[in-house]
Amino acid sequence: MTRVLLTARPGAGSGFPTLLGKELLRFWKVGFQTIAAPVITALLYLVIFAQVLQDRIQVYGTVPYTAFLIPGLMMMSMLQNAFANPSSSLIQSRVTGNLVFVLLPPISHREFFSAYMIAGILRGIAVGACVWLVSLYFVPLGVKQPIWAFVFAVLSCGIMAILGLIAGLTSEKFDQLAAFQNFLIMPATFLSGVFYSVHTLPPFWQKVSHWNPLFYTIDGFRYGFFGIADVSPWQSLAVVGGVFIALTLFALRLLGTGYKLRS
Repeated sequence: MTRVLLTARPGAGSGFPTLLGKELLRFWKVGFQTIAAPVITALLYLVIFAQVLQDRIQVYGTVPYTAFLIPGLMMMSMLQNAFANPSSSLIQSRVTGNLVFVLLPPISHREFFSAYMIAGILRGIAVGACVWLVSLYFVPLGVKQPIWAFVFAVLSCGIMAILGLIAGLTSEKFDQLAAFQNFLIMPATFLSGVFYSVHTLPPFWQKVSHWNPLFYTIDGFRYGFFGIADVSPWQSLAVVGGVFIALTLFALRLLGTGYKLRS
C-alpha cells in the first residue's frame, strides 16, 4: 500500500491538495489549543521577564529588554509549533492505525513531504504573528528589515517542521516523541538566545551557543526587527539554509525508501 506513496501513478490526480488541506484544518479547527495556548504562554514569559528585567538590562546599547525579548519569544513559539504540527499528526495516525489512509491516495513522497512541511510552516508563522500582535500592547515594535525577518521565519519553521516529520516517522509511540521533544528540541530552543544576548555569556558558553543551529534562527530573525544582531545575518542565513537543505534531503530519503511506512 505504501508503494502508492513512493511512486504515484502517472496521470493520476494528486492527493497533495487534500493532504495539505487536512493538515491545515487539523490545527485550525482546534485553534484555541494550537494557536491561542502558545500565544498565552509567550505572553506569560513576556510579562514575567519584562517586569523583572526591563529596567536592569539594555541590549545592543539602545534596545530595551522587553523589545529585545519579543522576537525571541516569537521565534521560540514558531519553532515549537512548527515541530509539533507534523510530529503529532504522524504519531497520532500511526497509533490509531489510520496512517494507511494517508498513504492510499496517488501522492509522491515529495508531495507528502511538502504537505506536512507547509502546514507546519503556516502554523508556526500564524502563532508568531499572533504573539507579535499581542506584544504590541506592551511595546510598539516595528520591523526594520521585513524581508530578513520573513526569510528567517519561513526557513526556521521549515527546519522544525521537517524535524517534526522525521520525529513522527521514526517514533512508534508517544514516549519516543516526547523524548525527542524534551531532550533535543526544548533544550536547544531555550539555549538559543531567546532570553539573552550571546555576548552576555562566558566565552565557553558563547562557543557552545555557536554550535546550536537554533541560535542562528533567532539571531537572524531578531536582525529583521532591529537591524542589529550578535553575528552577521549572512552567516546566520548560511547556517539556517544549510541545515534546511540537509534535513530536506534526509527526510526525502526516508520517505523515498518508505522508512517505517511499509509495515
